[in-house]
Amino acid sequence: MLSNFVSKNKNTIIRYTIFVLAFTLIFFSFPKEQKFRYEFKKGSPWQHEDLFASYDFSINKLPNEIQSEIDSIKNNAKLYFIYDETIQVNQIKKLQNDFETEWNKLLRQDSIIRANDPTYRRTPMPKKSDYQLILNKIVGYFDYVYERGVYDPSEILSYSSSADYKLVFNKDNLIKTYMRDQVFTLKTAYEYLKQNYSNELNSIDNELVVKFFTDLSFEKYITQDLFFDNAKTEEIKQLAIGNMSKTRGVIQAGELIISRGEIITLDKFRILESLKSDYEHSASKNSLLLIQFGIALVIFVLLLILLLFLINNKRKIYNDLSSLLMIFILLVLFIGMFSIVVRFNLFNVYILPLALLPLTIKIFFDERVAILVLLITVTLLGFIVPNGFEFVVIQFVGGFSAIFGLTHLSRRGQLYFSAASSFVAMSVIFFAIAIIQEGMISKINSVYFLYFALYSLLLMLAYPLIYALERIFGFISDLTLLELSNTNHHLLQKLASTAPGTFQHSIQVSSLAEAAANKIDANSLLVKVGAMYHDIGKIASPAFFIENQVTGFNPHDQIEFDQSAKIILNHVAQGITMATKNRLPQQIIDFIRTHHGTTTVQYFYKNYIKKYPEKAVEIENFTYPGPRPFSKETVILMMADSIEAASRSLKELNSETISNLVDGIITYQMKVKQYEEADITFKDISELRELFKERLINIYHSRIEYPK
Repeated sequence: MLSNFVSKNKNTIIRYTIFVLAFTLIFFSFPKEQKFRYEFKKGSPWQHEDLFASYDFSINKLPNEIQSEIDSIKNNAKLYFIYDETIQVNQIKKLQNDFETEWNKLLRQDSIIRANDPTYRRTPMPKKSDYQLILNKIVGYFDYVYERGVYDPSEILSYSSSADYKLVFNKDNLIKTYMRDQVFTLKTAYEYLKQNYSNELNSIDNELVVKFFTDLSFEKYITQDLFFDNAKTEEIKQLAIGNMSKTRGVIQAGELIISRGEIITLDKFRILESLKSDYEHSASKNSLLLIQFGIALVIFVLLLILLLFLINNKRKIYNDLSSLLMIFILLVLFIGMFSIVVRFNLFNVYILPLALLPLTIKIFFDERVAILVLLITVTLLGFIVPNGFEFVVIQFVGGFSAIFGLTHLSRRGQLYFSAASSFVAMSVIFFAIAIIQEGMISKINSVYFLYFALYSLLLMLAYPLIYALERIFGFISDLTLLELSNTNHHLLQKLASTAPGTFQHSIQVSSLAEAAANKIDANSLLVKVGAMYHDIGKIASPAFFIENQVTGFNPHDQIEFDQSAKIILNHVAQGITMATKNRLPQQIIDFIRTHHGTTTVQYFYKNYIKKYPEKAVEIENFTYPGPRPFSKETVILMMADSIEAASRSLKELNSETISNLVDGIITYQMKVKQYEEADITFKDISELRELFKERLINIYHSRIEYPK
């Protein structure tokens, strides 16, 4: 029983499942705290009644103030180092050891020279005490440097931007704090030692002593004895940030916060923001449940309005699961994107190109659906974004301008015009609102015009979005139709070279069909492109179709009527195969499949009966497989194709013969029920009759005979 019910109502169940999923996803994208009822803006007048505090609350610092204090803590935080006292001992010891080594080497050299040079023996022997005295002074300089401390400033580049940072390290079992200029860097230590080293050597007259200490290069004894303690510094910094006060003062219950018409100064703005934050996060469990119920009710009602509109006014969209799914997916996607941007404060919400949603809906469906989707989306977003009223007004104007700026996407430049229209409209309405709020042009925040410019630029994403949706949902847009209507398309080029008569016929039919579609408000671009491709199956055997027989030879004369009928009928199947192989959209293939509906090739059928009256004839062998046309556009093509082809066989061309031809063809097609599955009215058919007559008369009008 249940399985039968599900089977019979499968599509309805899927539709309402789409509705429920969309409702659920939008509901979970909404903030769940209670909403502060007042809207306000710094520098603008308070436009509500006098506001009194109903309870005590703290005045929070503004986010930019908190961030500024955090940045100050980070930039001015003390930098912790580890002091390694063994460095000083080891480096001095190394210096002294090197001195002893060099001194012994000097003595050996001096002994050798004295043994071999009698003159040199008369010079006094070098005294270690002279050298030791200078060494002691140099060691004193090194001791001074290492006592002060030496660090590498490259280790702290990413930790402080202040020029007066402080260094903290443990020395002599005491935690000591030093200013930056009280401690040596590797560079300043080198410069200090170099200067004093040079001064000491310049004060000595003995060249041998100077050479000795010059060779005993001091640079290799300089190294850091302070090492940056990243972990400790970060720990202390985070502790300071954690202990930072995020409030400044308290408002008592009953205290007047702001009066009606009073300008919202920075202090008032800080108080109002504190009240808003406290109010929105202080709801009880029961209150939160009520809030969530209210949110759910708002979402349900708005989505129900959209669904009922589709049921009552756009039944075709409602019945098509792909169309319904795409509309709700786009709705959920855009609301979800705005929710994420607001929740994580990623960037200004006016940068997100909301007009992409109604533009896409309009391109695939129509203007009325696009407008309703826009209204529902911005209304829902008004509950999510800050300054909801202002947002709704600006987005309404921007979205409407984008929709009306895109009359038909018949040229790529129209999308640029639509984006420009949206930018101008949003800028103007924002300017108007800002004047009302601020009262002065100089106070208007001009950065919003940059946001609107980025918004308009991002509308160019319509091209890849349309392409993706076409591939995912099997739709076709005017952009794709424009590309297919180019006669340089390889299939049309092949048709023109292989079956030139059929190509010319297709072009004539496309012109007739386009005019007919415009007459009854059908999709003229779609039917035009469908007409251009409807006979591509004739490429397989062009000579069997009369419009391509230019030599007078007719291959049908060589075969039986049933074989001829099979070849003629087969051009539909061959066209479908060729179109599928070349990845033509399904909507174009539908024109190929339906342009003869389930009609019969009367010429071959009647001649076969005449030739073989005694044989039982299966009319299916002379009938196109169908299906019959199922839309206004496919009906128009069937009419235009038959009328254009038949008009070529008229021996006498005048208003009467053309009128009779058009009436006869349309009446016959109606008689064999070819239009019954399409949503076309008798009024439409009547208008099409007159249009085809008028167009054919204009095409075949008699030429004026000029005098010889």
